[in-house]
Formats: sequence, C-alpha cells, structure tokens
Amino acid sequence: MKKEFQKSVLYSSVNDPFTMEPSSMALVIVDMQYATACRTTGMGKTAKEAGQADALEYRLSRIENVAVPNIQKLLDFFRKNKLRIIYITNGSEMPDYSDCLPHRRRMYELRNNTKGNREHEILDEIKPLPRECVINKTTSSAFNSTNIDMILSKAMGIKYLLFTGVSTGACVANTARDAVDRGYQCVIVEDGCASSEEIFHSATLMHFRERLGRVETTKDIIKELLRTLCSPS
Repeated sequence: MKKEFQKSVLYSSVNDPFTMEPSSMALVIVDMQYATACRTTGMGKTAKEAGQADALEYRLSRIENVAVPNIQKLLDFFRKNKLRIIYITNGSEMPDYSDCLPHRRRMYELRNNTKGNREHEILDEIKPLPRECVINKTTSSAFNSTNIDMILSKAMGIKYLLFTGVSTGACVANTARDAVDRGYQCVIVEDGCASSEEIFHSATLMHFRERLGRVETTKDIIKELLRTLCSPS
C-alpha cells in the first residue's frame, strides 16, 4: 500500500505536507446510509432484485469488513477526545423528490432515499449521537447543495478535514476536492472508504495524494493525533 501511493517526481512539489491540528479538525462521514451502504436495502436490495448482486459484492464486503470497523474506531477516538464529527447524508428531503436535480432524482427514487425512510438513515453501527452535526446534500459534493462551508469555517473554525465514507471516487473525493479548493487541509482515510471496484478506489487515492492532500490509514491517523494531543502545549 505504501508503494502504491508513493508520490511521483512530477508532482512532488504540488502538494505540501501538513500536520493535522485536532483542535481545528473534523471527522467527515459521507453517505454511510441504508440507501448506499447496505446489502439488504437501497442499492443492495435493488441490485439483488435485478439479479446483479455480484456487481456490488466488492463494495458491500469492503463497507462491512473494512470501512465500518475503521469508522467505528475513528468515532470512538473523536468522541473520547471531544473532537468534531460531521455526518453528511445524500438524498431527498421531500416525499416527491422535487428538491433534487433530474439526474439524481431517479437514483433516489429507485433507492427509496428520502427523509423519513429507513434508506435515508445512517447505518446503526455508526449512527450519530444527538449532539453531532448531520448535513444533507442533494449533489455529489456537499459544497454544492449545503451550507457546510459556513458551518465548518465560520461557525466551528475548522481548518482540517478527515474524510471517510462512500463512494471513494464520487461523493467522498468530490467533497474533499471542493474542500481543498476552499482552503481546507484534507485527508482521505484509505481504509475508511469504499467504492464499487478496487481500481476506482486506488486511482482516486493516488491522484488525491499526489495533487490535493493526504491519504492515510486509520491506525496512522490515530497515532498522529495521539502524539499531538499528548504533547505538552
């Protein structure tokens, strides 16, 4: 894995390294909902009914066996240390899906993904606590259909974002890219994300690490933050 994400000489000066500061950072959990991250509901159910369950096996197995366990570890760490946690959901807030653009409306309809339905809810294993912020989007990037920038920068004073969720190459990366363009320092958690195929996951992370931010494992992130939190001020 280390070799896979090695920076090339061509882009070695594009992305300067940075150290995360826990006091001004947030863990961002993207679209980990029953519509998009569950075997028996939403896209998982639709694929099974269409006889295409095998097409989602890599994605769903990675969500269940890799992404969810590591998001749980990060949630436990962030909660114990009273650090910011932001959940992003994806879907309609209207029963007739009329708040969504046409190209996304059909997708939401097929997955029964509107507020009030089980499909719109975040997985029980990583569900938010009452005090934690949940922001709903109707676009791939949260920065295009929500007030997330105002909440993070103006209200919370956040400068560093740690991204997990689905899908690596779509909503996770698109939100992270837009965050970088707005001046946030961003890290994508390699083992906290999932995509439909391994090649999409790896290619996205290679590009992001070379050009835009950092890509790290859950273990290394917790180690780095522990060093900062335990160091004398």
